[in-house]
Amino acid sequence: MKAILVISGTNPPQSSALKIAKVVEGLYWSAQIPAEVLSLCDLPAAMFEPAAYEHKPAEFAQIQQRVLHAAALHVITPEYNGSFPGVLKYFIDMLRFPESFDRKPVALVGESDGTWGALRAGEQLQLVLRYRNAHIYPERVFITEVSSRLDERGNLQGELKERLLRQMTGFARFINCLGA
Repeated sequence: MKAILVISGTNPPQSSALKIAKVVEGLYWSAQIPAEVLSLCDLPAAMFEPAAYEHKPAEFAQIQQRVLHAAALHVITPEYNGSFPGVLKYFIDMLRFPESFDRKPVALVGESDGTWGALRAGEQLQLVLRYRNAHIYPERVFITEVSSRLDERGNLQGELKERLLRQMTGFARFINCLGA
């Protein structure tokens, strides 16, 4: 199987989304499923120039290829102001249409410090991904009060690791069923 690309859907370098993405990557590897993290904090600055929509910067080509060559995408999104981060939407907008998401399996994890665990962000992100013809895995994980569930080293506390593991193993079966 090709690697699953675990996307940290925001760009602060110490974000909870990035910490969760690294946990998910580790769970995949512990199950001998290749995975790698793509952090949006690694997006090239040239991507944010006004001309980037028309002429994608050369530095973005490698990121585009990682998305195209991934077996699937596992997106970790926080909730910002009742939605998913603008940088995640911009990232999606910059990826080639339609091939970047067309029939690509996608799993979602939402995280927030609130009591809904980025449910609104996940719902809205699904609309965008469905528009892009992604195959959305139905078992989503929403992590509430994320700051209290991560220790100082980024390890998850409580039952969340088991929920993520269940999602991840089901997602791997989903990917295989789709032949991705």
